[in-house]
Amino acid sequence: MNKTQPIKVSLYDDNTEFRCSLSRLFAQMDNFTLIGAYPDALQIIDNCQFQLPDVILMDIDMPGISGIEAVSMVRDHFPSIKVLMLTVFDDNNKVFESICNGAVGYILKKTDPMLILEAVKDANAGGAPMTNSIATKVLQMFREHAPTKEENSELTDREREILTLLTKGHSYKMIASECQLSIDTVRFHIKKIYEKLHVHSMTEAVSKALKNKWV
Repeated sequence: MNKTQPIKVSLYDDNTEFRCSLSRLFAQMDNFTLIGAYPDALQIIDNCQFQLPDVILMDIDMPGISGIEAVSMVRDHFPSIKVLMLTVFDDNNKVFESICNGAVGYILKKTDPMLILEAVKDANAGGAPMTNSIATKVLQMFREHAPTKEENSELTDREREILTLLTKGHSYKMIASECQLSIDTVRFHIKKIYEKLHVHSMTEAVSKALKNKWV
């Protein structure tokens, strides 16, 4: 019986105490491998090229390059990497900007450490984990930025099918299996969905679909 491969995680946070504490926690877990813990994101592209993580835990406020800028860089260069934002405050503008830049989830640092581990698992499986207070803010923000109904009419039947599966929390691999498509074909369809709905991440696409009752 094949053992499940550990989830490879990178951590970016300039708070030494928090970074070391979370690093020790990951070190105790067999189903995670912490491949890097950094005080800033200045070398994030080189870091990812050297050792590709499955999930990145990214602090919002760091010296040199902010987490918001860094998540955009990761999205452009390594679209397969899931980025979870970490922050002390659930600031509306930073939440919105992070999600628009490609973050798949957003959790508060005060979240129970074991729940942070669960959030990493969720993100790796294709989910969009968020602290409850942040999820509420995200819904409020997307209500304020409500899309037009016409956007949905541009989607093909296949794109609507894939969007429906995304709202159910399916990962790319699960969607490929369900629709009998290759992973690359699923990625192509999801890229087209993003373009047609004018979004930049799965979280945005799912929020639009649920808000407008398209699924």
